[in-house]
Amino acid sequence: MKTTLHEIPLERRTLHGHFSRDLEPVAEVRPGDVVRFATLDAGWGLEPPREDGSQRERFSPLDEELDAGHALIGPLAVLGAVAGQTLAVGIEEVRVGPFGWSVAGGWSTPLNDRLGVGEGESRVLAWELDADAAVGRDREGREVSLAPFLGVLGMPPPEPGVHATGPPRAWGGNLDCKELVAGTTLFLPIPVDGALFSAGDGHARQGDGEVSSTAIECPLERAQLSLSLRDDFELAAPIARTRDSWLAFGLGESLDEAAGNAVEGMLRLMERELELERRDALALASVVVDLRITQVVNGVQGVHAVLHDDAIR
Repeated sequence: MKTTLHEIPLERRTLHGHFSRDLEPVAEVRPGDVVRFATLDAGWGLEPPREDGSQRERFSPLDEELDAGHALIGPLAVLGAVAGQTLAVGIEEVRVGPFGWSVAGGWSTPLNDRLGVGEGESRVLAWELDADAAVGRDREGREVSLAPFLGVLGMPPPEPGVHATGPPRAWGGNLDCKELVAGTTLFLPIPVDGALFSAGDGHARQGDGEVSSTAIECPLERAQLSLSLRDDFELAAPIARTRDSWLAFGLGESLDEAAGNAVEGMLRLMERELELERRDALALASVVVDLRITQVVNGVQGVHAVLHDDAIR
């Protein structure tokens, strides 16, 4: 079957700031089709932070309740998708826009309060981004190399109503995993018929943990994803395939719970991919699988387990 490229325009009709199974899809795609789009930054901004600290220009019109979350493109309905299948999201390209920003402190979170930055003014770093050179430079002249990815890739909960974009869920969403760069495929359990997939929250670079609550938040000049269906395995939580490794995502109210769920997901992968009995899989996992903190700032804690292809010979 011929693959179709769908260009999704960046406009009010295609943007939303919450998850809901009741949102009308902005486009229908066949399995295997490719979608291309631009995004706003997570805060719906049209410009970088201003040096005088005044309010920057944001996209309008905005519904302060329904658009309180990340600026997301979608939802996209995948023809033939039914709840219980697996959606394969092939990340083909992520190209940053011209600016980005990072924030530290200024509001109360458990981590900010522990670090003593929950009160008082926030510290904002504004970044100039060079997509071709893959370099970001802040106003102090500090430079970092860029590794852009989409922080939010996911689908709505099966329950009706309006759901915040902040916490990641079994069906994806705000995973904030820095490994999900171009060349990676993310596999998600489908919660609702049609899938209703959305994406956004461009990150030019992020460290594991995203400890200040932000990465280099940025608009994306272009993102390109392929959307396919898989019937050959069932998932309870996200997994991903990078160029050289498997990832299994664990979410939980605590890091202990998230780590346990990540290990569970990795053991299932090892049982399926390597045809291992569970006790052998666990014994090997303790030797060759790395646990990394995905993020600690989205209400739900995230850990991902990593198994490199060359770890077992």
